[in-house]
Order: sequence, then structure tokens, then C-alpha cells
Amino acid sequence: MNKKYFLMLSVVSLLALESCKKSKVTPTPTPPVVTPPTTATGTRTQLTLDSIFLYAKQVYLWNDKLPTYEAFNPRQYINQSTDAKNYAQALFEITKYSIPFEWNNGDTRSKFSYIFDKANKNPVAVIAPTSSVDLEGNGNDVGLDVGFYGNVQNYTVYVRAVYPGSPAAQAGFVRGDKLTKINGVSYGLNYTDAKGSAILNALENSVSLEGVKGADGTTFTANLTKTVYSSSPIYKSRVINADGKKIGYISYARFAKLTNPGTRTTPPSDTRFDPIFQNFATEGVTALIIDLRYNGGGYVSTAEYLTNLIAPSTVSGVMFSEHFNPLMQAGNAKILANQPLLDANNKTQDQNGDGKIDTYADVNYSVAANTVSFSKRGPLTGVKDVVFIVAAGTASASELLINNLKPHVNVTLVGKKTYGKPVGFFPITIENKYDVYYSLFESKNSLNQGGYYDGMSPDYDLSEVPANTAMFDFGDPNDAYLAKAIGVLASSAKSSNHNGTMSSVRMFNTVSSSNVISPELTRKFNGMIENRFKLKK
Repeated sequence: MNKKYFLMLSVVSLLALESCKKSKVTPTPTPPVVTPPTTATGTRTQLTLDSIFLYAKQVYLWNDKLPTYEAFNPRQYINQSTDAKNYAQALFEITKYSIPFEWNNGDTRSKFSYIFDKANKNPVAVIAPTSSVDLEGNGNDVGLDVGFYGNVQNYTVYVRAVYPGSPAAQAGFVRGDKLTKINGVSYGLNYTDAKGSAILNALENSVSLEGVKGADGTTFTANLTKTVYSSSPIYKSRVINADGKKIGYISYARFAKLTNPGTRTTPPSDTRFDPIFQNFATEGVTALIIDLRYNGGGYVSTAEYLTNLIAPSTVSGVMFSEHFNPLMQAGNAKILANQPLLDANNKTQDQNGDGKIDTYADVNYSVAANTVSFSKRGPLTGVKDVVFIVAAGTASASELLINNLKPHVNVTLVGKKTYGKPVGFFPITIENKYDVYYSLFESKNSLNQGGYYDGMSPDYDLSEVPANTAMFDFGDPNDAYLAKAIGVLASSAKSSNHNGTMSSVRMFNTVSSSNVISPELTRKFNGMIENRFKLKK
């Protein structure tokens, strides 16, 4: 066993023993007694199960609901086929104590927390068995995001997004294309989640496809080869002229890291956002439509930056605050001394110059130290009306952006209820192999509003593909959600751009049910990652 690993788990186990000694009471009724290890004894799997629970006892947002080590007995979760499954099961059992926040009776998985095997990280230059695009923009599949629309008897497999730079994008696929056959298997009748999973599995690899082009209804066949690619998080941006009102539109896939996060002395910037907002300002945009319908979140720092790009120049003061559990706020989560606080290049650091490596135990988790204020960015200064297009996949950092702006501009939501994740995290690394993402803090806006665990309800609850219509590409005013958003911001849903007049939503003879099947059947990232920390003084 690695000495460093052995030492770390020794400390963890001793902390557990000390904690149990100090808080030992006679419970009623008495739970099964499991004696915690007095030294770092046991298999690696057992020790990691210990660590998953002992970290949770100090850092989990709802740590006050967790039982003692003896009552929980983390080592009992060792009966599955792999370590990863054992660890995931233990974490799932921990999250059950949060009821009703991230688990409710009957749920088969926790809503927020999860564990990630770092070996499955998307590659930069070589192919590995991982799908979708990560927060760094690394893709490793064919580049299609699909959704299932209709009902279980009769449904359509729509291409609802195409990742920029992917094989699918290069082959000319666009949002709104329909897939009828995948690797020779026909789909469209008698939907089950197993069929949905089979489709997602197929699209992670090289695949043969048959379908119907959304633009003109022609049939197509295509063979896509899985490859590694770099992808922008921005699907589409444009300026829409609606009854004389200039509206800026942007569809955003994920809150990726900023291209320039800035330093203590230099402000942040982003080579993807900045030109778009410069164009919005040049074109005289006075309102915005931000399309986040499939955006599961990402980095808090990016949500802050985008908030500052959107907000009027007159807005100042608190933007949002992060609330950790009381033990964390008091600086008493001593177990975090086992987690080095790495810099942007994943290197250890000594920011105070005291000769000691910084750890997460050195971070100030008080509300005051984790309150973010507005600092206006970009040239777009006078926007007062913002419509967000949202759906069940809109989560975490996406919801944070919406909540940040609600007290300061006229915010309207169009689409479906959002996911409901007002909590964020940073990874706790165990075995130098697994990143455990516990729910660690809740975010609240300048009015101290948060707690949207059931999701944010739209002002206009609409079907994404209404009956007798079809799915359209991002930025096309014929898209049902975008048409409604334009209608909210202008006197009618009819709009025009610089290339001529656009019609209102076009009608088709083929019927598409208004239902979306299994909206949460996805393998995209869902979360809100904090990667900026202030050390204790």
C-alpha cells in the first residue's frame, strides 16, 4: 500500500475514533454496534468506504442528519461487483439522510451527489471509453445529443443538439434531424428506458444512422466515426430584430472554464463570450434570450462572469453567497487537511509562504468569505429584460445565473420546470482515483433567496415540440420556445433578421406529441463546481 495513502487513511480513521469517543451517547433504540477501526486496518476498499462516510460527517451540507459511524457501518457496502459500485452505494446511502433535499422515498439515485472515477476523464489526444463533452470541452464520441419525444407507443428520436467540432457537426447534422435507424435497428415504437440507454450507448461509439433531415424532410444515411475533438460550449448566437426591438440570443451548452480566469491583479475574460456581447452592444441590443434548456451547469466562476456581462451597469452590491454547513463555516472540518488545495495547473501551493502545503482545511468557508459582489464586465450596459429558455435539464450553474439576476432585471422563464439544484461542490479525492462530489453548499442571491429544490417553474409552461410542428435548430424563430420568448419581449411572435422576414411557427402534417419521454435520461454533467477559494487569515 502506498505510504502516503496509508498515512492519509490512518489520520482519517483516528479522526473517526476521536469523534466517536467525544460524542458517544447511548441511543434509543440501540443500533447494531460496529466497532470503528482504531488504526488504519482493513482492505483498501474498507478504508475507502470509511473515508467516504467520515468526510461526509464533516463536509456534507446536511451532515447534522447523519448517524454515528457505528450506526451507519460503511463497511457493509462491500457486496457489489466492483469497488466503484460499492463506493457509489455507500454515497447513495449517505444522501438518503438528507430527505427531502436530494433524496425521497423510492428514488433509485441521489439527486445531487455522485462519485467519479478519474480514469474515465475524457482524453485530450487519445481515445478512451468515455462519452459526451466535459467541462474543458474535450469530446470523445460522435457528437450527437438526442431526446425522445412523443409517448411510449409512438415516439421520435430527435437530434436535439450537435456538439461543435464533432464528427456529427462536420457531417452536417443539425438540431431537428430525426433518427429512425441506429446500427440497423429501427426505433420509434414501444419506448422503454432500456431502448433509450441502448441509443445513448450506440452514440458513444462509431455508428451507422438512418433518418430524416429536419430542414426539408429528405431521408439520409450516415456513418459516424467516434473520435476525440475540442468543442465550444456555445451552440448559436445571433441578433433578432422583433418589431423594431433588438434582441440578443445565445444558446449555451455548459458553464465551461473561462479561457482567462484572471488573477488577483487582472480581470477575467473569455474569447467565446466577449465577442458575442461586443456584437450585441454594437447592434444596439436592449433585451436578451439565454437558451439553457439542456445546460446542466458547470463552474460557478463562469456563472458569475456571465452574470456580470448581462447585468446593467447600474447594478452593484451582493450578487450571491455560498452557505456551507456550520462545522465548515467555523473552520472545524479538520479532515480536509488530507486534501491538498491545488493550483490551476494541479500543483501543490503555499500561498501564505509559511512553508506548508495549502489544504482545503486552510480555506475560509464563512458566508462573508464566500459572498460575491457584482463587477460589471463587457460593453452591454442597459439590458433590463432577460428571457431564459429552460427545461428539466437546466440545472445548477444555470439556475444560479437565473437566481443571480432575478432581483435586478425583469426575468421571464419559458419552457419547462428546471432541475432544482441550488447546491454546489468541489471534489474530495480518495485513493487518488475517485472524486467524490458531496453537496457542500447552498447558494442564495442578494435577497437571500434560494432553496429551489423542486426546480424553478416557468412563467410560460410550453411543449418543446407542440403537436403538428417539428423541432427547429437553435436560434430559429420557428422553434416553439424561441417564438414564445420573442413574443414576450416584443408585441408579436413575428420577427425578422438582417437577411429578411421570418415567419411565425410553421405547421407540419406529421404529429409530434407534446410529451418528452425520460427527460433525465442523459449522461451529461450536472452540477455546480466551486474552484475559487479564500484562505483563512
